[in-house]
Amino acid sequence: MRGLTDDDKTPLLNRRVAPGIKIVIIIVVSIVLMMVDHAHDSLAPVRSTLAVALQPIQIAAELPGELTEYLGRYFDRGELIADNEALSQKVLLLKVRLQKLAALEAENERIRALLASASSLDQNVLIARILSVTPDPYRHYIKLNKGSADGVFVGQALVDANGIMGQVTDVTPLDSRAILITDANHGIPVEINRTGLQTIAQGTGKSDELRLPFLANNSDIKAGDLLVSSGLGGRYPAGYPVARISTVTHQPGDEFLDVIAQPTAHLNRGREVLLVWTQDDDRLTGPESPDTSTTDDTDAGAPADSGS
Repeated sequence: MRGLTDDDKTPLLNRRVAPGIKIVIIIVVSIVLMMVDHAHDSLAPVRSTLAVALQPIQIAAELPGELTEYLGRYFDRGELIADNEALSQKVLLLKVRLQKLAALEAENERIRALLASASSLDQNVLIARILSVTPDPYRHYIKLNKGSADGVFVGQALVDANGIMGQVTDVTPLDSRAILITDANHGIPVEINRTGLQTIAQGTGKSDELRLPFLANNSDIKAGDLLVSSGLGGRYPAGYPVARISTVTHQPGDEFLDVIAQPTAHLNRGREVLLVWTQDDDRLTGPESPDTSTTDDTDAGAPADSGS
């Protein structure tokens, strides 16, 4: 009988187990544990204990990812702030451009109205832009961007799409100055369109008011009557709307009526006017203006020169 060797004397539990057998045993034990846990939930305390014990490891494992995500959000936030500022500036710029487009649209509407008015006239016309308005509240003058080089002359009438505005008083080669019909030193010969009664409409210094001081108290005039230029004196062409009567008052004992009219032209609105040449004007053929050395602002539109 063969004697026992050293290997035979090694305890059975200490003998080396093949790696494949270990894996199989671990799988079988895991399956058994999962089945028992699924059936009886008996391993819940063990799972809770392991979860608490492994929490620091889980936090340490998740920390790089969370740090990366935080840094990404931080840098993205900076980009978002920069993009927001850029978009805000673009929105502001677009709003400014939109306002400019609205102004251009309104200007185009006014120019179209002027051109429509000009097309219905028998006179030659020239569109001029208002450069400035006199700051004196008691003097109503405007400066235009057209001058003698464009054929503008002293005494030339200004109109808009709604009626007479005034007349030119001073001319240089590049620009000109005009007095408005509402200036306190200006008067324009008019006639009542309904009756043909002729009189003088004087400026009051207010941008929306004319006065008719020379109408007798028995004159046939009423609110709503349209006043048109009579053409007397040669300062203004005949037949242009000037104003519309707003109030007619008769003070007992007064010889004349107190008549107020509102100009039909938009004197304090718009930036374009029409300069008018009559068909029989000998200045249609050239830009030279006549000798104006004896003409002053008051004579340009005062009632005394109206010929009435």
